[in-house]
Amino acid sequence: MEKSYRKEQGLYFLLFLCLPGALSILLHYSVPEEKKRGFLVANVLEDLKLGTGELSARRAQLVSKNTKQYFHLDTKTGNLLINDKIDRETLCGQTDPCLLQSEIVLQNPLKIYSIEIKIEDVNDNVPKFSKKAFDLEIPENFSPNTHFPLESAQDEDLGINNIQNYTLSPNEHFMLSMESNKNGRKYVDLVLEKPLDREKDPHFGLTLTAVDGGEPQRTGTVKINIDVLDINDNSPQFTHSEYKVRLKENSPRGTLVFKVEATDLDFGSNSQITYSFNRVPEEIYDLFHLNENTGEITLSGQLDYEKETSYDMSIRATDGGGLLGHCKVLVDVEDVNDNVPEVSIISITSPLAEDSPLETLVALFSVADQDSGDNGRTMCSVEVNLPFMLKLTMNNYYQLVVQSPLDREKVSEYNITITAVDQGSPRLTSTRIINVQISDFNGNPPVFEKSSCEMQIRENNIPGLLIGSVRAADLDTEKNAKVTYSLLPGKVTDGLVASYISVNSESGNLYALRSLDYEQIKDFKVTVRATDGGSPPLSSEVTVRVVILDENDNAPFFLYPLQNSTSPCNELVPKSVEAGYLVTKVVAVDGDSGQNSWLSYELLKATDPGLFSIGAQNGEVRTRRALSERDTSKQRLLIAVRDNGLPPQSSTAMLHVLPVGGFSDPYMKAVEVSKEEHEEDGSLTLYLVICLAAVSFVFLVCIVSFAAIKICRRDPRESFIAAPPHFPPARPDIPENGGDSQSGSLSRSYHYDVCLTGGSLSSEFRFLRPLIPVFSVGDPNLNIFNPHFYCSCHT
Repeated sequence: MEKSYRKEQGLYFLLFLCLPGALSILLHYSVPEEKKRGFLVANVLEDLKLGTGELSARRAQLVSKNTKQYFHLDTKTGNLLINDKIDRETLCGQTDPCLLQSEIVLQNPLKIYSIEIKIEDVNDNVPKFSKKAFDLEIPENFSPNTHFPLESAQDEDLGINNIQNYTLSPNEHFMLSMESNKNGRKYVDLVLEKPLDREKDPHFGLTLTAVDGGEPQRTGTVKINIDVLDINDNSPQFTHSEYKVRLKENSPRGTLVFKVEATDLDFGSNSQITYSFNRVPEEIYDLFHLNENTGEITLSGQLDYEKETSYDMSIRATDGGGLLGHCKVLVDVEDVNDNVPEVSIISITSPLAEDSPLETLVALFSVADQDSGDNGRTMCSVEVNLPFMLKLTMNNYYQLVVQSPLDREKVSEYNITITAVDQGSPRLTSTRIINVQISDFNGNPPVFEKSSCEMQIRENNIPGLLIGSVRAADLDTEKNAKVTYSLLPGKVTDGLVASYISVNSESGNLYALRSLDYEQIKDFKVTVRATDGGSPPLSSEVTVRVVILDENDNAPFFLYPLQNSTSPCNELVPKSVEAGYLVTKVVAVDGDSGQNSWLSYELLKATDPGLFSIGAQNGEVRTRRALSERDTSKQRLLIAVRDNGLPPQSSTAMLHVLPVGGFSDPYMKAVEVSKEEHEEDGSLTLYLVICLAAVSFVFLVCIVSFAAIKICRRDPRESFIAAPPHFPPARPDIPENGGDSQSGSLSRSYHYDVCLTGGSLSSEFRFLRPLIPVFSVGDPNLNIFNPHFYCSCHT
């Protein structure tokens, strides 16, 4: 309970120091010392103009500025009572007036009243002499009115309670003479009133009484033993009646202060001089030592300029005959710089807002030095590389204020060293470190490492697949550094960005919302915004280019011969061709890109494997040797095309090659591709009929061929009835020119004509030879066949 009270009392005392403006009334009371516990000093309710019970309601507290609580406040009655017996001499010594200061602290609202209680002296101390008896030796030849200084009595009381008078026991030869110094202290001399006659009165025994002025009056006595000596007519003499000495307060014990010296013209024992202090207070005995034989005054205690600035002492020189000489020694204490400046923090602002304006008060403190003069003058400073500066106000109060903008991201806290230096020699320094935390202000936007970046994803991805992530860093802290991510509105081809991509608002991960197709979208851009949680929020943006990587998801497709056609594709080849003859060119395309669209051709199966070959890169079907009569009349070629993807994909197509010697209609009808293989192996009679029919019409065929050649040379496009080929429906992933620009599978441009009979019920067409003659690279001597087109028609 007592500890709690002391803590609360300390808090109120600190509140008193920090809020001097809260004081409004100063109350003065007085109380005699030595009163018992519970003695009523005063009732504060009337002086404070408060009602009964208001002290309790406002939690009144009596805060003492002394280390000991001498008074107690009864909050119910308002009585100010003595808490403990007070001894004024112990508390204040010779200081007058003796004041005790306290404060009454009221709450709700806060109000502080200062109370000054004067401790009145009572006559509780008797005068005391330092000795029980004074021994004097007075030569008989001393003339009347000779003064013999006596040591004064000491009384710890003050004023009227101090010594007011001295009395001497009745006698015929001596009387008393009193005088006061500048401090009011009374000194007494024994004065010879009538000449002495040693033969009549060799000894006197007197009683000196010191009387104070208190009520009741108190006295102190001392015996004076006077021996009358034989004649000694020369007293010790000092060269000066007063000596002045300056001594530094930090002088060590044993330091020689001064050496007094007196001379006596007598001879023998009458010239032997001894020295002693005369009429000095007890503190002189504590601080100084006088050698009675040499007159050397040395320091026996520790001087403190802050307590006492000067000392005066009376020195008495006594010769062997009892004659006296007197002088005064005045010691002035010189102040030395032995107290370091003290820094007292009154208030501090921590944490300090990062956006605090210039001249914002950070800390308020005071500097004090107990020394005097230059030793007590102080200067204060802080480091020069800080965003703070000191401003001196008054009475050694300093303000630490902001002098340049703060940046928490660079420095989050400051340990500020306040250095106080006095002007003494040597200078003394003290330091005080205060810690100031800087609170964050949203002054930094989120920052991406780059303003743009690229991410890749393979086509045919699973919806919800993670594409990548973006990260933005914010140098702020707490909520000002919390970054959220969002997509800015935009379009991808004919759709919104938000239908293709989503971003996780916390992690910045980007996810694909749908399966992507490289053949439709090869890349697109999205803009991601990072926004922090400050107020107002700050943001930055990054552009992300999403590149779709192609996968081998499209198989090659034959344009010629037409893939998946219900009717087979036939090619007519003269039987007279040589090796290397270009029969036709197989054309295929692939909807993929890059190496996924690189195509290669292969002859999987043939009626006569050794008769035809196909170019792996260009798809050209050529004869490997000259045709013979033993070769069958229809060659079936199964052609495969394969891309270069992983894994590779392939397609196949069937091509029929018909070796013929002429182009008559009967022959054309005879070689119907829809006949089965077993019909080609029919009876010899059927072959003979066919041959006779062919010979019968050979002349007509030659004429028709000759006319057709002539017409084709003039204007090939006018020689036939043009009919569009039966291609599959157009696909967006297949170029219209029938080839891929990257693969180069079509190395030349080809032009094909189609002819159909007028009454044909079939829409089948035949791709014939190119308009431009094709020369064999492998055989330069190869004969060039007639470059005109042939057409195959079915009725």
